[in-house]
Amino acid sequence: MVDDDLWALIEPLLPPWPERSPGPRPVSDRLCLQGVLFVLHNDVAWQLLSLELGFGSGQVCRRRLDRWQKAGVFDQLHRGLLAELNAAGKLDWSRACVDGSHVRAKRGGADTGPSPVDRRKTGGKHHLICDGRGTPLEVITTAANVNDVTQILALVDGIPPVVGRPGRPRRRPDALLGDKGYDSNPNRDALRERRILPVISRKGCPNIKGVGKLRYVVEQTFALLHHFKRLAVRWERRTELHDAFVSLACSLICWRRLKKTHT
Repeated sequence: MVDDDLWALIEPLLPPWPERSPGPRPVSDRLCLQGVLFVLHNDVAWQLLSLELGFGSGQVCRRRLDRWQKAGVFDQLHRGLLAELNAAGKLDWSRACVDGSHVRAKRGGADTGPSPVDRRKTGGKHHLICDGRGTPLEVITTAANVNDVTQILALVDGIPPVVGRPGRPRRRPDALLGDKGYDSNPNRDALRERRILPVISRKGCPNIKGVGKLRYVVEQTFALLHHFKRLAVRWERRTELHDAFVSLACSLICWRRLKKTHT
């Protein structure tokens, strides 16, 4: 079931239906959202989404998900929840953490490639940046053979402007923590130009002392993200549909953290 408070945030973002549209009356948006959440949590194939559940057919829910993604519904929801967390003082801008995680793509599709672990199999990769408390700020989906270091600036620049506090919207952490996979002097220079302190260990040198204790939050966030079974294995051939699930999952993680601040 969709939480009433969460639905109150999502409903105003949904694109309206035409007052006069041909065909039977469409399934309500709330029921379709429940169907999408059922697929996200349980990794049920669209064609196996039972009509007895009352969500409408899998094809209806899939088309509605596509329509909402094109309207930017879940990105807007994510930004709104980040703003509420920021207003509550629950975002840690003193540092951010980046990392990448491989996912199997069993049906292939756009932005997939040979897995670095087994090149006979197709995979994708989630590149994630989170704040110092593990709240997801931005996720990028690429092929599995894309190097992590190539996405670091895209992740930083992809952080949405977050309101909720006095002054200009916040978009930049004070420092960025990464492992040796992000070792790149040009990227360090680019981060400094953005007034971000790069805290990235160099290849062939010992790890920076204490960084591992601060970076664990990004691994924790990946665990939360891939706890949604639909994201642990990629089934969508179209990247935009997979990204819709990713944005919705990030929003749900933020929503849970926001609810904890109110209890």
